Amino acid sequence: MAATERSRPSIFWPLAAIVIPPVSLLAKITVSGAEKLPRTGAFVLAPNHYSEFDPLIVAVAVYRSGRLPRFMAKDSLFRVPVLGWILRKTGMIPVARTSSASSAKQTLTQSRDLVENGRGVIVYPEGTLTRDPEMWPMRGKSGAVRLALTGDIPLIPMAQWGTQQIMGRYQKGLSVWPPRRPVRVLIGDPVDLSDLRGRAGDPGVLSIATERLMAAITALLEELRDEKAPEKRWNPGDHGQKETGRLES
Repeated sequence: MAATERSRPSIFWPLAAIVIPPVSLLAKITVSGAEKLPRTGAFVLAPNHYSEFDPLIVAVAVYRSGRLPRFMAKDSLFRVPVLGWILRKTGMIPVARTSSASSAKQTLTQSRDLVENGRGVIVYPEGTLTRDPEMWPMRGKSGAVRLALTGDIPLIPMAQWGTQQIMGRYQKGLSVWPPRRPVRVLIGDPVDLSDLRGRAGDPGVLSIATERLMAAITALLEELRDEKAPEKRWNPGDHGQKETGRLES
């Protein structure tokens, strides 16, 4: 049975009619663990990220699971004509580069809004495409766990694999043939943060929570890939790489 959120008429209906058919032509998406997404109420969903195309895969997977896919997006995008209107109407969450104090206030506001409106949000904890040579999840950032801890919101890991056959990392175009490349999506159990509640302002706690999240995402991806990830998580700073991304936190 569809979640009440998705069953109500909204702008997501025409958007889904536009987006899902072409995505379904490119990808045969199989979702496992859809029951792990709460049917109602707030949640923070944290997927791995290695292709510019995977947000569409994640969005379709979430929609098919009965919830509405909302992402965090740079606040500058909300000022773009038409696009900004769509982002606001669909309840996407603007993110601005701010000081630590402003960031904490912003997180508190965002968490309250999610809880009060019973909405979920998709946050890429790596902040950008992974730099790991084998496309395993790299070191995470604290945005997703701060949001979850601040509002005591379920933090749910997700992994997807196969999207690279449609659009590889840093690839400029789509590989449209053969059609319907298999893409598998696996949603995991909420990350246990019960011992860290009420401590979202502690950097050490955020580090612990982030590592738990990245370990959970990596375990899901190991299951999808049927292989073990490297023991040490890729850290761009250790390899002379500057960490840049659209949704760093």
